[in-house]
Amino acid sequence: MAKKDISYEALALHKKLKGKIRITPALKVRSRDDLSLIYTPGVAAVSSHLEKNPKDARDYSIKGKMIAVISDGSAVLGLGNIGAYGALPVMEGKAALFKTFADVDAFPIVLDTQDTEEIIETIARIAPAFGGINLEDFAAPKCFEIEERLKKMLDIPVMHDDQHGTAIAVLAGLINATKVTGKNLNRSRVTVSGVGAAGVAIIKLLKLYAPKIAIVAVDSVGVIWKGRKDLTPMKKKLIAGKIISSEQGGDLEMALTNADIFIGVSKAGVLKPHMIQRMNKKPIIFAMANPVPEILPGEAIKAGAAIVATGRSDFPNQINNSLVFPGIFRGALDNKVSAITDAMKTKAAKNLAAMVKKPTAQRIVPGPFDKGVAQAVARAIQ
Repeated sequence: MAKKDISYEALALHKKLKGKIRITPALKVRSRDDLSLIYTPGVAAVSSHLEKNPKDARDYSIKGKMIAVISDGSAVLGLGNIGAYGALPVMEGKAALFKTFADVDAFPIVLDTQDTEEIIETIARIAPAFGGINLEDFAAPKCFEIEERLKKMLDIPVMHDDQHGTAIAVLAGLINATKVTGKNLNRSRVTVSGVGAAGVAIIKLLKLYAPKIAIVAVDSVGVIWKGRKDLTPMKKKLIAGKIISSEQGGDLEMALTNADIFIGVSKAGVLKPHMIQRMNKKPIIFAMANPVPEILPGEAIKAGAAIVATGRSDFPNQINNSLVFPGIFRGALDNKVSAITDAMKTKAAKNLAAMVKKPTAQRIVPGPFDKGVAQAVARAIQ
């Protein structure tokens, strides 16, 4: 189906539906007795109980079942800073996927502010109604501060999915891609193109899982190294912590020389066929820019790539956070966890990779509709 047809059909469907989610009562109110229990006078007993015992809210209200999907629309995938109204259909879609894949109730919330302090204060004030906060499409670098401060302030899990959902899916894919190619991730050289929210989280999780891995990071200016004077605080931390390593500057082509793996979370077309030919044998290419990847799979394979993954559903090996976030919050709600830890993330990636019993170049991760995906990820969150 042509892209213009998808756009036309999507607009028509959304106008018809007038929103992709609905609120339905857990119990149908059919009688005066039901009304008395659901609302007045019976609800007063529940309200009084929670006033005195707020920690029981998970058991007596939607807090134990409901996730907030929140965005300010400052970095919507493939569209950029399109604001609150532009972000709303994406948050609705995410809520629909929560329910579809993991039977998690989620509600979309968009904020008409892009001020860091206002965002943090607003989310903290509405948190009592929710069992978890899924942050979505917040631009870097403010997304790092927003997530970290909310994690310290709240006693419910807070996860910026663009960071950690993507990173978990990438690690799962690489666990199987290295099996297929005979590479050892802990001895591999990785070049990451794009050092925004997703890129930073991918780099950190890879280093956590494979401490001896060598990672070179490239942004729109070039290789990130200590000699540059224009680095953000986060990029400086990556260097100071020896999470990334490079002793000299350069461009993407130089960074790919003798690399085993390319991970792209940047923009369309930046990876050229001749760059792949500078990589080691059986190169692994994860070109995940959306909607157009850093290189198209056909071009990458023709240039010698052993395995190619993208973020798109119309190519093999879709590396997408829809494989991850439903199960993450399913496990968080079921086990009443207060935070998503690094150990949980790596376990989730291992569980996701294990869903593919015999990985091949054409199948290194399961599909979102494969049975048991959300449950496998959820088992890691406890």
